[in-house]
Amino acid sequence: MRYNFDGKGLTETPEIIFESNPLLELSMYNNHIKEIPDQLFLHDELEVLNYAGNEIERLPDNISRLVHLQMLDLGHNRLKVLPESIGGLQGLNSFLYLSNNQFEQLPEQLCNLQKLKYLNVTDNHLKQLPVRIGEMSSLIELRLYYNQLEGLPDSITQIKGLRELHLYGNQLTVLPEHLGAIEELRILDLSDNRIAALPLSIGKLSKLRRLNLRKNKLNQLPEEIGQLSSLIELDLRDNHLQEIPDSLLQLDRLEKLDLRWNHSLRGTDIVEQLEQRGCIVYK
Repeated sequence: MRYNFDGKGLTETPEIIFESNPLLELSMYNNHIKEIPDQLFLHDELEVLNYAGNEIERLPDNISRLVHLQMLDLGHNRLKVLPESIGGLQGLNSFLYLSNNQFEQLPEQLCNLQKLKYLNVTDNHLKQLPVRIGEMSSLIELRLYYNQLEGLPDSITQIKGLRELHLYGNQLTVLPEHLGAIEELRILDLSDNRIAALPLSIGKLSKLRRLNLRKNKLNQLPEEIGQLSSLIELDLRDNHLQEIPDSLLQLDRLEKLDLRWNHSLRGTDIVEQLEQRGCIVYK
């Protein structure tokens, strides 16, 4: 059975659900539910579970019984702690949404979810990530914006198949030295952080298409940035750049370059050459 009780103004999970067999999908999005009932975890055949947009403050330890769960959405609740048992959801191979809660940290056991493709923990209070995050080897998209991250574990560079990494609105000051090892990366958003320098390995991200560095503390770019042969958009707004490297002229696919609000940036022939070949430059 598949049930959808979205937006019904409910304060409890309807009893009829527990009488269903097999229960494959349950969506309780946008209600006023304060807890997930224990009876639900007897339905270990569940594949999709959505309790987003409620008032849940605690996730029971026996969540791990849902061994066939493929997608779990707990976003927009009041969760402060994620139980270690979350690592037991070995069937979770699609999406895990934890956005808009009150997490200050994530358990290392989360990294046992080695089949998970999409993880969203945006709009929380995270100050650090699990050291073992690199073990989440199937991740394709990782969204961590609007937290309080000051750094990233080096192991994140082990997620070789990661295509999108969204980190804007944190407090990052440095990036892992071997960032370039994430060789499948297409989108990297680092805007609104405190980054003062880019690692030289960034030039190895040969498949990167969009790089957003807006509102950081960059005063120069490494020449290696010219090795980003697939780059289409480069946003450098609101930094402290005084010049841009000649290697930008090697970016044959670059369509948009934003240089606004770099108040010390000196005029350069590089900008003119980019514009002449069709790149839109905002300055």
